[in-house]
Amino acid sequence: MIERRDESVIMCLWAVALAVSAIQPADVATWVLEVAPVVIAAPLIWFTRDGFPLSRILLWCAFGHGLILIMGGHYTYAEVPVGFWLQDVFGFERNPYDRIGHLAQGFVPALLTREILIRRTPLAPGKMLFVLACAVPLAFSALYELIEWWAALIMDQGAAQFLGTQGDEWDTQADMFMALIGAAVAQLTLARVQDRQIAKLRA
Repeated sequence: MIERRDESVIMCLWAVALAVSAIQPADVATWVLEVAPVVIAAPLIWFTRDGFPLSRILLWCAFGHGLILIMGGHYTYAEVPVGFWLQDVFGFERNPYDRIGHLAQGFVPALLTREILIRRTPLAPGKMLFVLACAVPLAFSALYELIEWWAALIMDQGAAQFLGTQGDEWDTQADMFMALIGAAVAQLTLARVQDRQIAKLRA
């Protein structure tokens, strides 16, 4: 089954990426918090692969999101080198890497939401599914901002590195907006591919 091979490859690549990122991270506490979603997602994907195997498009999008989180954990989001490169090329006022992370935070959960609703409820692809697959990631993004706030209060000295606001007073709102954009773009670009793959899983 091709999904099973994909899962094995993804687990191995994530393990290597996590191991490399754990070598002298910029801030250990930030690294732990940023890579935690990958550490949680990996066993969930692996141990549900028989009862609820994910579509290939969702698996690989989740893998990409995991790499974004791992890299952000190693450097901290405000210091990721590729973000500085984008800042120089496009003339941004700040390192935009965290925006990429929040775009993925909407993109991947939107596909996951679609997949669960299509496969586990009577809801069919259409306008309502589109709305719900945007609303769930947006709600998750808002929850994540709350978690970041609570963690920052606990961390105290490490708060600035973890939050990565870079002096932007509208950072929280911009992060949630990027998640909403990601959720919409995911559905507009990949919904048909995902639907075909879901149909194969049902066959």
